[in-house]
Parts: sequence; structure tokens; C-alpha cells
Amino acid sequence: MKNVIGIGNALTDMLVNLRSDAVLGKYNLPKGSMSLVDSKLQTAISKSVAGLPYSLSLGGSAGNTIRAMARIGCKVGFIGKVGPDTTGDFFVQALENLGVEPFIFRGTERSGKCVSLISPDGERTMVTHLGAALELEADEITPAIFDGYDCLYVEGYLVQNHALLRHTVETARRCGLKIAIDLASFNVVEENLDFLRSLVADSVDILFANQDEAKAFTGESEPVNALQAISDMCELAVIKIGTRGALIKNGSEVLHVGIMAAAKRVDTTGAGDFYAAGFLTGLCNGLSLRQCGTIGAITAGKVIEVVGTTFGEEVWDEVLRLIRKVETEKYLF
Repeated sequence: MKNVIGIGNALTDMLVNLRSDAVLGKYNLPKGSMSLVDSKLQTAISKSVAGLPYSLSLGGSAGNTIRAMARIGCKVGFIGKVGPDTTGDFFVQALENLGVEPFIFRGTERSGKCVSLISPDGERTMVTHLGAALELEADEITPAIFDGYDCLYVEGYLVQNHALLRHTVETARRCGLKIAIDLASFNVVEENLDFLRSLVADSVDILFANQDEAKAFTGESEPVNALQAISDMCELAVIKIGTRGALIKNGSEVLHVGIMAAAKRVDTTGAGDFYAAGFLTGLCNGLSLRQCGTIGAITAGKVIEVVGTTFGEEVWDEVLRLIRKVETEKYLF
């Protein structure tokens, strides 16, 4: 496994720092969840937080993972759909600037947006209007897209289109790619449980989930039991257990890998996406599971120190320095 292509909702993120969780209660938004909403409701929520500090950045779960891998130096591509607008132009140009091979289609709706509401404790609740991202269709995904790649990374949020997700995964498998998926959000798992279980059992090699997602997917409240249940369905299972790190199982090999303590837990937006980026980077470099988990912990630990998923060159330099130490087994969790 060397080259990874991701598929996901091509979104622009609006990151809002809340003073309290009152807006979550007002709109019945479960804290830590991702809710798909129409443009009208997203606009109403945006207006209700007007005046609070916010920032804009490229978003989307798989997009975050692929962009982080590109920044580390991996060969990656991204499949998505944007609108016929300047936001869509910006999205494509940003991918190219990062060295990501773009397979970006154009829809008729405006480009999608995710309003990420960041609670005072750093937890994020996402309210997403997919816009043009929702227009990506199965017949647009052809075998030629997967030329030169050997792993497809899928964000679980694509489950809103069962036909697209099933077709993409099956096409990639016929092209010889391994399939990795992140379950994305516990409420999305609950709403699509039978489909996701079938997809994982039939076609998935690598699965990432946090503790809540793993519980929703398996029915097991204990992460160790959930890990076993997932590993019975796919080759490699990774369950992120917050400040306790992650549990990893591949065949008979079971590991617990800790976290890299963040200087300050500012915003959890993208933490899971960046963990997957680090872990997959390790796999692409042929490293051990402990090394993969450590790199995942490094990238996740750095992203929660900032608002959003963008940080400066000095931070990336530190990430790359730590990865080099991991590769020589001088820095392992």
C-alpha cells in the first residue's frame, strides 16, 4: 500500500467558537454529532451565532485526511463534487496547491458547507448542508480514476447515498485497491446500521471508529469487545478511545497506543481525520502498527491545538521531525 485516493463530501468549513452550548439545545443538536440540514436551517443556525469568532477553511472528513497526508509527503488523490461557483474554484485550486490529484466534478447546486460549532471544552458539533457534494453520482466513478492508486479511503458521511458508496467501493476493489473507511459519526452509523454492516463485511479491509461509533456499529459498550467484533468483519480495526489513545487489532495482533499530550485542547475538529492521515501514512511507509498508531497520535495531537484543520509551517516541520523519530523507533507510544 503506497498511494491513497479519498472520496468524500467536498465542503468548506465555517468554524465558530461558542461561548456556551445554548445553541445546541435551541436547535436540538446532539453534542459531538454531525447533522445534515437544509440550507434554510443552516442559515438560521449561522445567524444565531453571528458575531462570535469564526474562521473558514477547506473541510470534509476525507478531504481533511487526504490533505494532511499530502502535506506529510504521500501521493494522494481526492474525489468529490463542488458547485459552479468561486467556492468550488477555490476548493480545486487548494487541492492542486497541496499536491493532491483532484478528481472534482461540478454540480448545479452551490458548493457544500459545514458549520462546525466548537463548544468551550473543544468538542465540535457539525451542521452540514451538502449542496453540490450531494450530487455526486455512482456513474461518475469509473475504473480509470483508480489508476495508480492501491488504497481507497472513504468517509462514512457518504452513506447518505448507498448506491454511490457501494458502487465506488466495488469498483475500487475490482481495480485491486484495499478499502479503508472511517465511520464518521455515531448518529450516522445508527441511521444506516444494516447497510454499513453489510458493506464492511463484504468489502472493507481497514476500519476507523471512535468509541461511540464503535458502540453504535457493534452494540458493544466496551471498546475491547467492539474491537473484536469489528475485527471479525475486516482485516484491520482501529478504535480511538479519546484521551486513552487507540486500540488496534490485525489478526492476532492487538495493541494499545497512547496519545501525544496536546499543549492545549482548543478544538477537536478534524482530530479523527488527522489520526487516520497519520495512521495511513505509516501503512504507506511499511511501518509497524505501533508506529502507525504513534504517527496517528502525533497528527491528531497537533490538530486539536488549533481552531480548524490548518496550521503553520513550523508545526508541520515539528510533525515531520517526530515522524522521522517514529520511523527509527526512537519515539513510540
